[in-house]
Amino acid sequence: MTSSGTAAIDLGKSLCRARLTVDGAAVRREGGGAPGLAARDGVALALEAILPLLADVRPERIGVGAAGALYAEAEADALARALADDRGAPVAVTSDVVTAHAGALGGEAGVLLIAGTGAVALGITADAHRSVDGWGPDLGDLGSGSWVGREGVRAVLRARDGLGPATVLSDELGALIGDGTSPIAWVGAAAAPARLLATFAPAVLAAADHGDAAALGIRDEAARLLAETALAASGGSAVVALHGGLTSHDGFRGAVSSALETRGLEAVPARGDALDGAAMIAEGRAPLHERFVHRAG
Repeated sequence: MTSSGTAAIDLGKSLCRARLTVDGAAVRREGGGAPGLAARDGVALALEAILPLLADVRPERIGVGAAGALYAEAEADALARALADDRGAPVAVTSDVVTAHAGALGGEAGVLLIAGTGAVALGITADAHRSVDGWGPDLGDLGSGSWVGREGVRAVLRARDGLGPATVLSDELGALIGDGTSPIAWVGAAAAPARLLATFAPAVLAAADHGDAAALGIRDEAARLLAETALAASGGSAVVALHGGLTSHDGFRGAVSSALETRGLEAVPARGDALDGAAMIAEGRAPLHERFVHRAG
């Protein structure tokens, strides 16, 4: 096996990413994800996702951000011990949201606001932390990609029923799902409706950029909801790092930044990603996040 420095792992539900050093060169690897540490056989499935990415290397230390670790402490402990036993190296396991926070804010205090298919904010200060939303598409994820897509479909149905203004979203939805396809059938047939609805979010945001009234209303309400989520998580910290696919859209990012500013918060560029955070935590360079870390080896 090839010796390496720190192995940083970002274990999500659909993808597992690793950043390694092999023969002195930085290497990135990807594989399938795992359902989360709190799921049935969560630790075993996490190991199945992680170990193939480390098969030919012997890291000096390993940092893992794993989905579900924040609320599955016994399983996070078990994963750390199992990895340490298998690889013969010190291991630090924490939540993927915690590693994303550490990476985005450089290990410092502040709020990480994630707006992708779902939505969640994690605020960490020197003496407290708070996670807000992340309750899933049926009960929460307010302002997320699935929320924006759902509201876009609702705007189309309201326009069709004469309950709302005409909107270009009607044509956009037809182009996405087929003009003869019922939106109800489209959503109803989906194995993961939230992910499917999120695929309509880019069209909604593009329509907002071009001044469509219905789309503008959806975009601005999503920005307001996300800003309220960040404020609730802030704990007095004014700095908010934006993360997630939805915030890569310039118009939406601007709307969220403006909504944050009206609440006394400042949107800042992310300094790094979850892999950076996992490496920082493994190397002991993120003391503010240590309360969330499970170590072994």
